[in-house]
Amino acid sequence: MRERNEIELCYRWALEDLYVSDEAWGEDLGKLTALVESVPNYRGRLGESAATLLEYLRLNDEMEVLADSLGNYAARKADEDTRVSAGQALRGKLAALLTKAGELSDFEAPELLAIPDETLAAMFAEQPELEVYRRGLEKLRRRRAHILPPEGEKLLAAASELACVPEETFSLLNDADLTFPPAADSEGKEHPLTHGSFIPLMQSEDRTLRKNAFENLYGVYGAFRNTLAATLSGQMKRLWFCAKSRNYKDPLEKSLSANEVPVSVYDSLIETVNENMHLMGKYARLRKKLLGVDELRWYDLYAPLVEDAQKEIPYEEAVQTVLQALSPLGEDYAATLKKGFSERWIDVYETPGKRSGAYSAGARVHPYVLLNYAGDLDGVFTLAHEMGHALHSHYSNLHQPICKADYVIFVAEVASTCNEALLMEHLLKTTKEPKQRALLINHFLEQFRATLYRQTMFAEFERTICRMQGAGEPLTPDALCGVYRELVVRYFGGEIAADDNIALEWARIPHFYYDFYVYQYATGYAAAIALSRRILSGEEGAVEDYLGFLRGGCSADPITLLRGAGVDMTSSEPVREALKLFDTLLDEMEELTKEIV
Repeated sequence: MRERNEIELCYRWALEDLYVSDEAWGEDLGKLTALVESVPNYRGRLGESAATLLEYLRLNDEMEVLADSLGNYAARKADEDTRVSAGQALRGKLAALLTKAGELSDFEAPELLAIPDETLAAMFAEQPELEVYRRGLEKLRRRRAHILPPEGEKLLAAASELACVPEETFSLLNDADLTFPPAADSEGKEHPLTHGSFIPLMQSEDRTLRKNAFENLYGVYGAFRNTLAATLSGQMKRLWFCAKSRNYKDPLEKSLSANEVPVSVYDSLIETVNENMHLMGKYARLRKKLLGVDELRWYDLYAPLVEDAQKEIPYEEAVQTVLQALSPLGEDYAATLKKGFSERWIDVYETPGKRSGAYSAGARVHPYVLLNYAGDLDGVFTLAHEMGHALHSHYSNLHQPICKADYVIFVAEVASTCNEALLMEHLLKTTKEPKQRALLINHFLEQFRATLYRQTMFAEFERTICRMQGAGEPLTPDALCGVYRELVVRYFGGEIAADDNIALEWARIPHFYYDFYVYQYATGYAAAIALSRRILSGEEGAVEDYLGFLRGGCSADPITLLRGAGVDMTSSEPVREALKLFDTLLDEMEELTKEIV
């Protein structure tokens, strides 16, 4: 692993596109501070005239634009090296200002709700430029029962910084403080173990190395199990406090209502996947057979099923492969993708202290993508995935005003997983060599396992511990491990050994701090499978419908946006059809491996 300053500039994202220095950042923070301090000038006036309302909403837009750039610069800088406090300090300054903004604007929701319907209708008629804000205003007014009087709103705004503590504590502990002992292979050679190297080590053909990497990683998490249980318990308490404060039945209802998604979609996903659990048992039996092991362990799930099939993939080759795979999306999409690759939207390689994993952040200047590229097939799919997010943000920012540009989380995973599906279809179409083809099919199977099944298991875990918290059951390390162990056994049809280590997996999953986020990976994957097949079939209007979805931002609710692209997520059909494809791929993999194993 090289230090950050040793990485060529072309592989580091261009933060200077946001700000050339921390001093320039500070100047914009000053501008935002002045705007925030002007907010109280509108207290008691939002309903006085159409002109005043428009002026206030435009002030909000101006603050949003500044906060977007300020937040992205601070967060991206902090993620470059979590050991350095400079980025954290910038984030802290901005967080304090945004908390102040929330306190000073505590009158906003109550005053907007207090405007009579006929008065608001007259305002729209008098001032046509208000029309761009209609959807946001109507969405707010539908939440009347969950908006508190000004004193209550002020109190909740003041508590917003405290609400971030569980996630921030986990993030700093996980990314900056935890280190792992190296893992020895079957010949005694030690391999560095980090967040970024863990999965590559788990993909080794050396079972001893896989076992040691697995046990060493979870040994460290086990040593901090009490602290990590406390942070997750704190997160659940935060969710319940926020839900009850706003008169919601529970945190799940509050979270999904923010995205205008019915709770029935969440429950239906878990129910549909549970009805098809036998397919994971079928997958586990096939993996056990191909690996030739007496007992399938968790550290066997990433091992290659075909000997010598994997190869190192340089980043430049990955870029070209992604460009070819996504060409069915048209010339404009391809040109934008090339721009992202050439103009340093991406931070490519792992460096000491860098945030683990991968993500895309949709800054308005242009998206930023964090990778920890390790030169394997997973890395190629991660690149396609994150650039799906990036172009979704790019198109939304380009075609929507600031108040409608930020698409909701429910649709966020659709564009990314659609890219993955297109990449897989491209690779299968262009790969004839049996071993490589078997590797690809296995990767496709892994996407189903890791996305439809694993993320649904995560979603069920979240729902379960949330209900436990609501019932007053303490979320101790033993309780959390017990819930997680039961889910692992059930989701793999009893075909995989569930040891004490995998029962600790909850302790290292950052998404459990994202407020019922993970289910959307599964629903997004099901939608993406349907959309990718529509695109590749050449169906008339499929590409333009899909691009229209990418341009849509939050101009409509997510269910409506997806219907416009060609898929209905209020039905269980997309999930069922995706699982049928999983079953078909299992059969194909079994037949193919008969020829080469």
